[in-house]
Amino acid sequence: MTTSQAAPTTAPTSAHPSASGASRCVHCTDGLGQPREVRPGSFRERVHRNSQVALAWRIGVFLVGLLCVALGVALAVLPGPLTIPPVLLGLWIWSTEFAWAAQFFATFRRKASEAWAHAKQHPVSSLAITVGGLAAAGIAFWAVGHFELVDKVTTALGG
Repeated sequence: MTTSQAAPTTAPTSAHPSASGASRCVHCTDGLGQPREVRPGSFRERVHRNSQVALAWRIGVFLVGLLCVALGVALAVLPGPLTIPPVLLGLWIWSTEFAWAAQFFATFRRKASEAWAHAKQHPVSSLAITVGGLAAAGIAFWAVGHFELVDKVTTALGG
């Protein structure tokens, strides 16, 4: 047993002295094996006090995030941006408990901020691209319904 495993459940944080009262839960890792910081008295600290409850919580967070990501992937067969919001929601849910997901989510958040700043600098072209994309999605939905494309594809595939 190493010294980090023999430490009490929470120990003062030396890496982040400015984190007023933050502590590390030795039994709670960030998903990469490092102890995750927990604020004393927080919901996370209460959940992670009991290792069995903490494990059940992490499994639940993982499954809810997985459900959202799977929904986003399933929606990928539809035209339009419908696949993006559930995937981002699932990633955000994972990022509340897993550090590897928080790193991915931080990257997406930074890129979204950069895209928003670019859109504010170039409003005319951004508006044209957005309106054009929505018009193309509307035409695609109309064409699928008007020309009964789902029925034709089902028939062609032998369904």
